[in-house]
Amino acid sequence: MLTASDVTEVLREIVPLLRGGWIQKIQQPTDHTLILEVRVPGQTHRLLISCRPSLARLHITTHSLANPSTPPPFCQFLRAHLQGARIDDIRQIGNDRIVELQITGRSGAYIMVCELTGNKANILVLDAERRVLRDLTRRHRLAGQVYVPPSRRNTNHETAPGRFAGKGKGMFPVSEAIDAYYREQEAAQTIDRIKEERLRVLKKTLKKEQRLIDAWRNDLSRATAYRDYARYGELIKANLSGIRKGTDHIAMTDYFDDRLPTITIPLDPMKSAQGNMDDYFRKHRKYLAAERTLKPRIEQAEHGIERLRQELKQIEQGIWTPPAIPPAHLNAATTIRATTSKGHLATDQRCGPFRRFISTDGLPIFVGRNARENDELTFGLAKSDDLWLHARGMPGSHVVVRLSKGTDPPQETLRDAAMLALLYSDLKKSGKGDVIYTRRKWVKKAKGQAPGAVIVTQEKSLHVSLDKNRLAALKNRTS
Repeated sequence: MLTASDVTEVLREIVPLLRGGWIQKIQQPTDHTLILEVRVPGQTHRLLISCRPSLARLHITTHSLANPSTPPPFCQFLRAHLQGARIDDIRQIGNDRIVELQITGRSGAYIMVCELTGNKANILVLDAERRVLRDLTRRHRLAGQVYVPPSRRNTNHETAPGRFAGKGKGMFPVSEAIDAYYREQEAAQTIDRIKEERLRVLKKTLKKEQRLIDAWRNDLSRATAYRDYARYGELIKANLSGIRKGTDHIAMTDYFDDRLPTITIPLDPMKSAQGNMDDYFRKHRKYLAAERTLKPRIEQAEHGIERLRQELKQIEQGIWTPPAIPPAHLNAATTIRATTSKGHLATDQRCGPFRRFISTDGLPIFVGRNARENDELTFGLAKSDDLWLHARGMPGSHVVVRLSKGTDPPQETLRDAAMLALLYSDLKKSGKGDVIYTRRKWVKKAKGQAPGAVIVTQEKSLHVSLDKNRLAALKNRTS
């Protein structure tokens, strides 16, 4: 985080530029970051203010950050009261990591307080009497109270010389150096967060998949007990006339064994000879079906588990490389939970279950491959605020877009996800159709129906046509 000396240096650079400027645009690209576009004669500067713990800072930036389609409540408040306002002054309070912006808006004077104080960093808006109107971290107990600055701790690094003077080469060298340093820190923290979440998802998925394999093996083991039942059925068939109802066993020569041993075959005394024979043939068919379906399923799942274990090993050894995040979305990616299971690029990417894509805007998209995966995706991986899509009125895959809480999907991401819902449905044949979408919380299981059957409310629809270029771009961004 910035030290008090760093704050002094950056203010020495930016105050002459921004004093008297007009705030013409306010953005909140992430939960803890604001960008004020300040217009001064002949120029527009972008002031970045972050109260993200360990990365709290204030400086001029020339980089663009992706913004949510719907501004967060704090941003809406600022736009209502401070957009179009004039910055009268910017000053550091008490040689501390606290900066105040004195602002005059249409409805009077305001003060924006930027507390760049580590874990308790915050951004507050005060009225002319210094009463708290709103704060970014939503400490509601502060509203209406007279603002009291946090107590200052005297530490050596607070009074040490600034670290960024002379390191930048542009028009705003201190801001440039701070921006470069913290962008690198944010990228590193994003990667660490993705690794941690991926590690959690891998361990959880491995346990779940192993339990599934164990269940399949138990089913196969039980079915294997019926392996010889076709032989028993044939022997009963050869002796139908000699078996009376009420008999609980029969001893006969096993003609299928060259040694011709005498074997005893259990019978259900409540059934006829024909009924017992049919039971033995039916159970043998069950064994054959289990061999045919469960063995390949177990083999495929074991391959998937081996891939997950290899990835887990790579993470633990520090040689794992996460999916690429577009630079413009590095900040946004830090707020995403991939999710993509549980964990909705995203911090929730998974190998094995689900098809996985990265949208144009860098958001994770998950696509179920069958009824079981559809059910797991919708009711296991997806969070309540995630976007859920499906081809209207047609069999097809469930599609989930991992979203941060309180955000709406960008339009390009919506079209990407709708395109995938169309592609992996029966609408693919016609190449166009309607796709419904809603929040995951409005999707409920259909009671008594097969896995993947759902009831959807509050849905909207989007008409899409298959676009080869868009699909090619999505397939190049699989994860």
